[in-house]
Amino acid sequence: MDTLSYKTKSANAATVEKNWVVVDAQAAVLGRFASEVAKILRGKHKPYYTPHVDCGDNVIVINADKVRLTGRKMDEKVYVRHTGYPGGQRISTPKLLKAKSSSILVEKAVRGMLPKTRLGSQLYRNLFVYNGPEHPHAAQQPKELKF
Repeated sequence: MDTLSYKTKSANAATVEKNWVVVDAQAAVLGRFASEVAKILRGKHKPYYTPHVDCGDNVIVINADKVRLTGRKMDEKVYVRHTGYPGGQRISTPKLLKAKSSSILVEKAVRGMLPKTRLGSQLYRNLFVYNGPEHPHAAQQPKELKF
């Protein structure tokens, strides 16, 4: 038996191929959509996935304003943050965030599914979310991806 053919290959920053991908969020359920986007950002769809390396693709999300939440989550789901000062707990709902910008909802959902480390911060920089159908990344020649 040839044991040399069974060696595990580990990717590094020099050997990783990073592509550009466009994903349409129209009529997509937020959580399910965000998990698929996080998987692409992480690189888990590639055969040479390595957990400690940024081997994912750059993802462009369009039509973020048309993403939907099921049930009564638009009013009842709560995002909690703290300013760091006494009595500084701030609460917001998806309805309030969507009034500001719909891209915040998608960004928050995807960010929560990435690692909470320096690698997670690096992966998050590969996400570009736009409310409408237009994006300024035509020069990168992104490929359309459907879920």
